[in-house]
Amino acid sequence: MYRMWLIFDPRRTLIALFAFLLGLALLIHFILLSTDRFNWIEGPRASRAKTSQIEMPDTHVAALDLRLL
Repeated sequence: MYRMWLIFDPRRTLIALFAFLLGLALLIHFILLSTDRFNWIEGPRASRAKTSQIEMPDTHVAALDLRLL
């Protein structure tokens, strides 16, 4: 194991390792912040109510029906 440290400079290797882990941690946290379930800053967004499709009569047709009555 000591021969590996003869090839690599320990300071540069550890700095590179910590920089990689910091970047990975930030990436994971930003991914979690973009989800609705794990967003601890804004909380869950108001979920959009699922609306069923209701057919609305055309205003022209409704006006014609009223005239016929």
